[in-house]
Amino acid sequence: MSAKKKKQITNLANGRPPVFNKPKSFSRKATKAIINKHHLLQKRKRQALKKGDKEEEARIDKEIEALGGLQKYQEASLQGQRHDRGGDSSRVLMEWLKSVLSPEKAGPSQRLRMLEVGALSTENACSKSGFFDIERIDLNSQSQGIKQQDFMKRPLPKDQSEMFDIISLSLVLNYVPEAKERGEMLRRTTQFLFPPGRHYPTPELAANFPSLFLVLPAPCVTNSRYLDDDRLEAIMGSLGYVKVCFKQSKRLVYYLWRRGQVPEESKARFPKKEIRPGSTRNNFAVILD
Repeated sequence: MSAKKKKQITNLANGRPPVFNKPKSFSRKATKAIINKHHLLQKRKRQALKKGDKEEEARIDKEIEALGGLQKYQEASLQGQRHDRGGDSSRVLMEWLKSVLSPEKAGPSQRLRMLEVGALSTENACSKSGFFDIERIDLNSQSQGIKQQDFMKRPLPKDQSEMFDIISLSLVLNYVPEAKERGEMLRRTTQFLFPPGRHYPTPELAANFPSLFLVLPAPCVTNSRYLDDDRLEAIMGSLGYVKVCFKQSKRLVYYLWRRGQVPEESKARFPKKEIRPGSTRNNFAVILD
C-alpha cells in the first residue's frame, strides 16, 4: 500500500467503500464476516496511526492483504449495502411524500432540489418520480450522473442557488469512522439546506421541507450503548431539526427531519455517554460539540 494511502484521513472516505458495477456475489454470512473483520482491522490501524506505531501498522496492512485486500472488502461492502437496504431506500421517502407531491398539489414547475449523498444509482424511486432535480455525489462514483465528491469537502453554498430543499443521507452516516465526525456531518447538512421558513406553494410542502432524509442500520439506534431514538432526536433538535416521519424495519431505521429554527437557548453538548449498558450492545455514537 502506498504512503499516500497510509495517511490518516478524517472524512467519510475513511469509512465508506466505493461502488462497483458488478461485485462478486457473497453469501450473507460471508459478507458479514468480511466486513466485520475489515472494520476491526481498520480500527486497529487508526489506533496504530494515532500512536505512530509503524510496525503495528505494517502488520495490519499484511492482514488486510491476506483477506483479499481492499478490492474484496469493497465487493463485500457493496453486497452488504444491498442486503441492508432491502432494495431502494428512497421508496420509503416517496411513500411518505406521495400525497404531498401529488400532481394536484405540486405541478412540474414546482420541482424540488435534492442532494443525494452516497448515491448508488440514477434510477431510484426519487429519480423516477419527476418531482426532484437531483444532484448526486459519491466518494467513488462508478456511474454517469453521479459526481465523485466527499460531502465533507464540498464547498459551502455561496448563495441560495446552491442550496437544496432536501438532502438524502441513506446509509452514509454509519460509514463515517469517528463519532465526532458523524456529528459534524449532521451539522453540515444544515448549511446546504434552504433556511427555515422558505416559502412553498402548499402547506403540505411547507410542513415537510426543507428536510433531511436519514437512513441508518437499525442497531445503530436500537442496540447502541451511546445512542437511542431519544438521544438522536435531542441531537437533531439542537441543530434545529424536527422529526416529521419515522419507520423501523428489521434492518433499517428511516427518518425525515424538517429543518426549523435552531433554539436560541440551544448550547447543549452531546459527548459520548453510555445511556444503555450491556455486553451485547454496539459502540455506535454521535458526538456533537
